Amino acid sequence: MIRLGLEIESRPSELPYIERVWRSRSHEVVQMMSIAASHWELVFWEHLGQVQAAVLGPEPEACLAPVPKDATFFGISFALGTSMPHIPISRLVGGSAEIPDVTRRSVWLKGHAWHPPDYDNAEAFVRRMVREGMVDCDPIVPAVLAGAAPDVSERTLQRRFVAATGLTRGAIRQIHRAREAAVLIQEGAPVQDVVHRLGYFDQPHLVRSLTRYIGRTATRLSSPDRAEPLSLLYKTSASMSA
Repeated sequence: MIRLGLEIESRPSELPYIERVWRSRSHEVVQMMSIAASHWELVFWEHLGQVQAAVLGPEPEACLAPVPKDATFFGISFALGTSMPHIPISRLVGGSAEIPDVTRRSVWLKGHAWHPPDYDNAEAFVRRMVREGMVDCDPIVPAVLAGAAPDVSERTLQRRFVAATGLTRGAIRQIHRAREAAVLIQEGAPVQDVVHRLGYFDQPHLVRSLTRYIGRTATRLSSPDRAEPLSLLYKTSASMSA
C-alpha cells in the first residue's frame, strides 16, 4: 500500500510477546511524523547498501523524525509488559540503543551471531530470544490489560507497569485512545462522534490529545500530507479500560 511517501505493510502476531510485525520502504520523503507509541521495537533498515539495527523505546509524544531516502525497514513491535532484562526500558523511553556490527547475514546478540529476522520469520526469532533469556514478560501487565485485578497494591501495580513498559498506565491509556481516535477520523468518523465514543470531555480535549500524541489535527488527519507522512498507525490490540 503506497501511503504518503511510505510503502507500509503490517500484520498482527499470535505470539504473545509480539504486538505487531511491519515493513516499509521510503519514497521521496525526508521526514515523517513519528506518532506516540507505548510499545518498544526491534528495527532493521538498509540504506545505500548498509544494514543497521536498533532497539527503539516507547515514544511518549509525537515528534518529527528523519527518513533516509529510498530505504527499506523491518520492525518487530513487542507486546506491553515484554522487555529485555539487560536493557532497562527506562533508558529507552523517547530514545534508542544501536545494535552494532549488523550485516544482511548476521546480527550479534548476547555474544552470538544470529541470522537477522524478516517479515515472515519474526516469530521464530523472538522465540529464540525468549529461550536465550533476552526477552522476558511481567505477567501482571497483560493480565491487567485483559481485565484482571491482581492482588497487589495500586502503588505496586504502577511500579511494575513503569518497570515493564517505561510508561504509567495513564500515559499508555492516553496514547492508545489518541491512536484509536486518529484511526476513526481517517476512516471518516465525524469528530463529535469520536469525542463521545472515546470519552473525551469535548472537541478541544480531542484536538489537544491528537496534537500531542499523533502530531496532527483532525483536519490534517482527513487530508494526508505526502511531504510529511505519519509513521505506522493502527488501533492497538490491548484494552486500557482498567
